[in-house]
Amino acid sequence: MSTSYRATPATPDSRRGDLILFMAIAFVVSWASWFTAVGLGGSATSAPTAAPYLFGAFGPLIGALVIRVRRARRGEPAPEHAVPFRRKSLLWAPLMLVVASATVLSAALLAHAAGGPALSLDVAKDAVEDVGGPAAFLVGMVISGPLSEEPGWRGTAYPRMRASMGRFQVGLVLGVIWAVWHLPLFFIDGTVQNELGLATPSGVLFAVSTIPMAMLTAYAYERAGVLASIAVHFATNTTMVLLDVKEPVTQSLIIGIQGIVAVLLLATARPASKPAATALPTADGNPAPRADHTVRV
Repeated sequence: MSTSYRATPATPDSRRGDLILFMAIAFVVSWASWFTAVGLGGSATSAPTAAPYLFGAFGPLIGALVIRVRRARRGEPAPEHAVPFRRKSLLWAPLMLVVASATVLSAALLAHAAGGPALSLDVAKDAVEDVGGPAAFLVGMVISGPLSEEPGWRGTAYPRMRASMGRFQVGLVLGVIWAVWHLPLFFIDGTVQNELGLATPSGVLFAVSTIPMAMLTAYAYERAGVLASIAVHFATNTTMVLLDVKEPVTQSLIIGIQGIVAVLLLATARPASKPAATALPTADGNPAPRADHTVRV
C-alpha cells in the first residue's frame, strides 16, 4: 500500500511556538553559561572562565539547530521569508562585507576629522598579535559572533517574525532583543562590553548599535541568506576591533551611518520571494506541493 508524505503547511501557531522556543534556548544557554563565567570570576580569556564564556556565544546557533530538527520532524516547509543558499550568495557576501566595513571605517575617519583619536596600524597589529596571529584572529572573529549567532537571529528568528511584521519593525524588535541578550557580557572581565561599562555612554551606545546592525544584517539576509549576514556581522566586528572603537563620538557616527545605509537598503529592497514549490507523490499518485527544503533553518 502506498502512503502519502505531503508536507504540512506551517501555521501561525507553529511559527510562534518555534520563535518562543528558539528565544528560550538562546537566552537560557547563553545566560546560564555567561553567569557561570561571572560566578567563576577571572578573565574571559583564561581558564576556567573562558570555557563557559565561549560556550555561551553558541546559544542562538543551538536554538537554530533545535528548531530546524523540530520543523523537519513536523514535515513543514521552510518559513515564507527564509532564504535558501544560492550561488549568488558567494557574490553578495563579499559585497556586504565591504559595505559593513566601510560604515565603520568612514565613521572612524569622520570622528578623527572632528578631533577624535587617529587611526593607528599599531593598534590593529596589537589586536591581532594578542590572540596569536592573523589566522587565530580571523578564526576567532568568524566563530565568536557571526557564525555562532547569525543562523539563529537571522536564519531562524527573522523569517518567523517577518511573517507578521514589516522589515523595520523586525529590525527594531530583534535589535532590542539582541541588545538584552548581550547584557551578561558587561559583567565578565576581559570582554569588550566590560571594557565599555554598562552605565556609561559607550555601554549605552553599544546597546543602541544593535538596532541598525539588526537592520543591516537583515538586508544582507534577505539578499543572500545567512552567509551574507555572517559577512556583515564579521566585517563590522572585525573593523571595530582593529580600529579599537570605544569613543562615544565614533560609536555614535557608526550608529548613524549604519542606520542610514540600512534604512536606504531596506526601503529599496524587493520583498523576499516565497520558497519555490516542488512536487511530492501522494497516495493517489497526484503531485503534492512542497516548499524548497534547501533552506537550512
